[in-house]
Amino acid sequence: MLGGIFSFNLLWRDRQDTYIHEPLPLQCTSLNFRGFQYAQVMLFAIEEINNSTDLLPGISLGYKIYDACASISRGVRVALALATGNELESALSGAACTRPAQVQAIMGETFSSPCMAIATVIGPFHIPLISHFATCACLSDKTKYPSFLRTIPSDYYQSRALAQLVKHFGWTWVGAIRTNDDYGNNGMATFTETAQQLGICLEYSVAVFRTDPPDKIQKIVDIIKASTSKVIVTFLSPTELYVIIQELFHHNLTGYQWVGTEAWIFDSQTAANDRHHILDGAIGLSIPKAYVSGMREFILDVKSLKASSNELFTEFWETLFNCKFKTSKSLAVNQRECTGHEDLTGVQNSFTDMSLMPIFYNVYKGVYAVAHALHNILSCNKTCNNKVQLDPFTILQHIKKIRFKTKEGDEVYFNENGDPAAKYEIINWQQTENGIVDFVPVGLYDASLPADKQLNLQNKSLIWTQNSQQVPLSVCSEKCPPGTRKVLQKGKPVCCYDCLRCAEGEISNITDSVTCVRCDPEFWSNERRDACVKKEAEFLSYEEIMGALLTAASLLGTCLTAVVAFIFFRYRQTPIVRANNSELSFLLLFSLTLCFLCSLTFIGRPSEWSCMLRHTAFGITFVLCISCVLGKTVVVLIAFRATLPGSNVMKWFGPAQQRLSVLGFTLVQVVICILWLTISPPFPFQNFKKFNNKIILECALGSAVGFWAVLGYIGLLAMLCFFLAFLARKLPDNFNEAKFITFSMLIFCAVWITFIPAYVSSPGKFSVAVEIFAILASSFGLLICIFMPKCYIILLKPEKNTKKNMMGKGEPKSF
Repeated sequence: MLGGIFSFNLLWRDRQDTYIHEPLPLQCTSLNFRGFQYAQVMLFAIEEINNSTDLLPGISLGYKIYDACASISRGVRVALALATGNELESALSGAACTRPAQVQAIMGETFSSPCMAIATVIGPFHIPLISHFATCACLSDKTKYPSFLRTIPSDYYQSRALAQLVKHFGWTWVGAIRTNDDYGNNGMATFTETAQQLGICLEYSVAVFRTDPPDKIQKIVDIIKASTSKVIVTFLSPTELYVIIQELFHHNLTGYQWVGTEAWIFDSQTAANDRHHILDGAIGLSIPKAYVSGMREFILDVKSLKASSNELFTEFWETLFNCKFKTSKSLAVNQRECTGHEDLTGVQNSFTDMSLMPIFYNVYKGVYAVAHALHNILSCNKTCNNKVQLDPFTILQHIKKIRFKTKEGDEVYFNENGDPAAKYEIINWQQTENGIVDFVPVGLYDASLPADKQLNLQNKSLIWTQNSQQVPLSVCSEKCPPGTRKVLQKGKPVCCYDCLRCAEGEISNITDSVTCVRCDPEFWSNERRDACVKKEAEFLSYEEIMGALLTAASLLGTCLTAVVAFIFFRYRQTPIVRANNSELSFLLLFSLTLCFLCSLTFIGRPSEWSCMLRHTAFGITFVLCISCVLGKTVVVLIAFRATLPGSNVMKWFGPAQQRLSVLGFTLVQVVICILWLTISPPFPFQNFKKFNNKIILECALGSAVGFWAVLGYIGLLAMLCFFLAFLARKLPDNFNEAKFITFSMLIFCAVWITFIPAYVSSPGKFSVAVEIFAILASSFGLLICIFMPKCYIILLKPEKNTKKNMMGKGEPKSF
């Protein structure tokens, strides 16, 4: 004997329990043709088995079927009636619990919440409960529901499949509506968890139940109306869905993309109820299509039901054919009297609709699962062992282990949680020319495949809401393009963000980047901030204008020095050249030539040798130059004192001593430079810090102490020379060279004092240019102030180039 629990009605009238008297039986309303279809499928399977000679030969299956009215309390009540064998009137009798089970298994119920209650009650008795449509993942918990099995996949897989489907189309900002029962609440909870893992955010998630008052339905509609998301994910039964779409129509809310579950996505009755095309273009998951030969004909053969005296079947017959039996109330308008010979020719309603054939097939497989388990227990071959004592626990254990193929070739088995393999078709609602909805398969979802291959969408043309062929956009924020990063908006979900441009030197080269990556030191971000480009290397080169001008100035100084040297050599025997040690003059001109030429080492790409050469050559040549000037200054002072009576000071600073002094001063600088180059020499260096978008190629000092020691020593000699020249500026010589040395040292000191702040503050190659300018300016100062007056006398005033005039014995004239 098999039990069946189906919902032949979907609603019930509210009643106010007083808790004084025993509650009255539930009064069910709203006839549900789907429940009758499920019952017919169960009878079809039982009849096939009873007529089979291969399965349970000699054994006949019977059935008891009850209406649960989609009510939890009524479902538990009828389940106890099936378990104990008592009719409903005596279902509360305590003695009944001691009787053996009256049915070997129960088929049903359709909804998850009644199944949970029924499985909880009959679980201790180990009576198998096999559901064809209860998908709540919670029912896979065998500690709570040990005797529950099902022939439809768990929502554990469907919820994840829906989340992957939503993610596939780029919908990251969606709304969610669920039935306020275990099916809706658990299914939506799993979907929400998976969606968050995939980066999908729910703008709202609301629950609705068929018996909710109008004001609660109105609040849900207001939430949808105020939302910005354009996609609505549903875990709704058809009844709750109908309530919602009717209210949406009254508020003229259309244009939403609906994503549905197997509960309604391939239900033609739901499509027929959507008269205002609220659900057009819906997409969702359905059980794969099925076909069982002979099932459709059996379901539609209702003549066997007319003999039933059951009031429920009488109501079914009258509703199906829109007629009334004589025993019923008076006929309504457009109603005729039932004869009992009516047939379904030309009748179009939800009973004649076969769109739920995959669910019918689940009922069929459930009955056959029990039959195969009984076949094994009874050790059936050509006959069965009728002496075997059947008990629910043994039947349950055998059902869990069965594995068989239906006559259509589909394999049936249950996993350790009592669930079948999870496979879904992806269905898209597409309107045909005559306005009927066509459920078009557009893909598959197979949970047994690897994660990246589970969802497989076919290259078919999908129709979206409002007959659009463009995939709807439902995001809280537009995608952040490369070159920007996402910054979450305060107080909003992670899908709501602003796109901030990457800072200079940082890039993002992917869409929706959460961070910007800093470029390597030798690279910099481009204008779009989506790629790192190699920085431009900057140094003072000969090709650029500033480098060319400084090179020209250096060569000009060298040429002028050479010209002066030639003039001095040509007129070396004249008094003005011979005066004040001509050797020092030629040595000074030689050092000035080196000073002009050493500036060229600062121009061009820095290398290891040029870096070591530029500062050391500059330091040594300038010390040589200043040493010569210092020697000439000392000669002037000593020469004047040597003219005084009784003075023999000149013998202490003769030519040999002058040469030694120059050599000694220069050697000190050479020692400083050698120590600098030995301990920590200058080296080529790539400076990434001064400019963000450029690499400054420069010479690092190595040892800053060495650099400033070189400059400091030059400054010390220059100050000493300036001091001595200043003392000798008023000596009574008609051509007092000390005056010109004073001016040259004044220029020299002024240049190098201003050089220090200018050098420190100048960026990049300009610091090199400042150093070159200081070298050239001080060199030109020495050349002009010391040698130009003499060249003027030699070339333009030769009459003054006499010993008498040099000694100031002629008529004194100002110069």
